[in-house]
Amino acid sequence: MWENDIDINEIKEIRVKSNVYFGIGAINKIDEILKKLQGENISKIIVISGKNAYKTTGAWDVIKKALEANNIGYINYDKVTPNPTVDHIDEATQMAKEFEASAVIGIGGGSPIDTAKSVAILLKNPNYNARDLYTFQFTPIVAAPIIAVNLTHGTGTEANRFAVATIPETEFKPAIAYDCIYPYASIDDPELMKNLSPKQTLYVSLDAINHAIEAATSKVASPLAISLAYETIKTVVKYLPKIIKNPDDLEARYYLTYASMLAGVSFDNGLLHLTHALEHPLSGMKPELTHGLGLAILLPSIIKYAYSGKPHIFAYILSPIVDGLKGKPSEAQDVASAVEKWLFEMGVTQKLVDEGFCKNDIDKIVDLTFNTPSLDLLLSIAPINATKDVVFNIFNESLEGYNR
Repeated sequence: MWENDIDINEIKEIRVKSNVYFGIGAINKIDEILKKLQGENISKIIVISGKNAYKTTGAWDVIKKALEANNIGYINYDKVTPNPTVDHIDEATQMAKEFEASAVIGIGGGSPIDTAKSVAILLKNPNYNARDLYTFQFTPIVAAPIIAVNLTHGTGTEANRFAVATIPETEFKPAIAYDCIYPYASIDDPELMKNLSPKQTLYVSLDAINHAIEAATSKVASPLAISLAYETIKTVVKYLPKIIKNPDDLEARYYLTYASMLAGVSFDNGLLHLTHALEHPLSGMKPELTHGLGLAILLPSIIKYAYSGKPHIFAYILSPIVDGLKGKPSEAQDVASAVEKWLFEMGVTQKLVDEGFCKNDIDKIVDLTFNTPSLDLLLSIAPINATKDVVFNIFNESLEGYNR
């Protein structure tokens, strides 16, 4: 029983802080949210987005109408790319300052919303820039109000206090976590996600899976993180095949969005460890690597090495994918292979070699893993001792995998 791995004498901090409007049509709650902000003397807002999705989903039509109806001025920074950089953040912040914006709306997946969170911090801490923020030169305790309009079912950032950005010159991709960047309000409207491509749908769903697995098996996992992780994985396993078969299945899209939100709360409580700590250097080196794909490639090998640290919890949360687990450390390799086969069935057959990595890259990737600011914390709460040898072996085995 996984409960036996919980120390009931250890005090856990249970976080359930974000207010998320969830369900088909939730985008229409934006008018109510803006009315509340207007009542708090917010008269100008910067909208952070990518180039296209905020418009093609229909989200912008509703938000723009609500901004104008509430007499709130707005300016749009639409240059955010996947794996956004500190330069994007600084550019958006400068635009916001010149416009005198006092709140931020992020529309998109994790990249625009994380950028919005970062801009919100810098608006209230004007003596610092994004490099200062992501190299931990200061500890923010205040940020401008953030509205998160989520357009993918993978990020979880709409429900927690995390953000990520890349520092291009060092290839570092640190993560920050501050209470001041819990969104003022968030919107999860599955109908806005119906135009996600099949690959995007797959990769964001696997991002949620990884959030759940790591949160449940970290050294600081709480019973809430574990329970939410199981529910996340069970839900994704049930509905991901349905959405792959029929992308217009709004019920499936609804429950994948629900699973992603649960995973976001799960890792707000249990944090993350190996998979994200090792993926960030990969997409730091190659920003074109989709985050969810990088996580999926690493996951089987990480399960192999991490399973022995929390075997009962792994067995519980992975039971929707792998039948008959006993929670024994000796199962590790078989579980890793079974998860990899499930990933193949879902459509992820790529390995690191397919994404342009080779054996000669591994030493550099290991160095980035241990030198990127913030990743040491993730490594420290992994269920096993995350030595350089262990990390090297995970990257090495992820080059080709187990079942190809």
